[in-house]
Amino acid sequence: MRYSDFEALVSRMAAELPQEYLNGVAEIVVSPKVIPHPVRAEIYTLGECVPLPSAGGELEDIQSRVVLYHGSFQAAGHQDPDFDWREEAWETLTHEVRHHLEWRARVPDLEALDRAAESNYARQDGESFDPLFYRDGEVAAAGVFRVEDDYFLEQVVRTRPESAWFGWHGKNYQVEVPADAALPALLVVDGLEEPPPGDLVLVLTRKAGLRDLFRPRAAYQAVVEAKEVGF
Repeated sequence: MRYSDFEALVSRMAAELPQEYLNGVAEIVVSPKVIPHPVRAEIYTLGECVPLPSAGGELEDIQSRVVLYHGSFQAAGHQDPDFDWREEAWETLTHEVRHHLEWRARVPDLEALDRAAESNYARQDGESFDPLFYRDGEVAAAGVFRVEDDYFLEQVVRTRPESAWFGWHGKNYQVEVPADAALPALLVVDGLEEPPPGDLVLVLTRKAGLRDLFRPRAAYQAVVEAKEVGF
């Protein structure tokens, strides 16, 4: 289905939803992005409810943006000849609206997401930040956290390894860890066959100890190239 046709379909479906369910939904939009699942190769994220920053913490201040990803729908449709665009669009739309209602009931979680987003902006701009901020993001899978379009894969290690292995969207990869890396290390990974829309960051960190309560940890950052490997 073409982007414009899908956008019109979603708009018609949104008009069918009860208005009381949409209180606080700032907009329902279609995005061209492809969002691959961090673990399963055959799965794509079709839609999301994205909480928006709010000035206050009152219920009426909480707003969300509901997004359906046309690129992900196309990718899923290519894999499944019986893929029903209309049925999947309706199920995705109503599912994300339910998420919006859940967000409005969980204000503290939204505040944590806001903090994670602010720290991620600092990371991208080369400013100081808490290296474990991503733990306040969305849990996308075991050991995988998402902050907006960026994904963080956490690995707890005792010392800096020479190489690190990880899985992403059904494939296994290896990266060489820079010799000057210090823990915690945030390694932005290039070279993935199907990357996320933002950064994929491999985080190498040691288990927290008593010293970490008194000594702030600086974060090491570098860009590394991934090589696909088979096990």
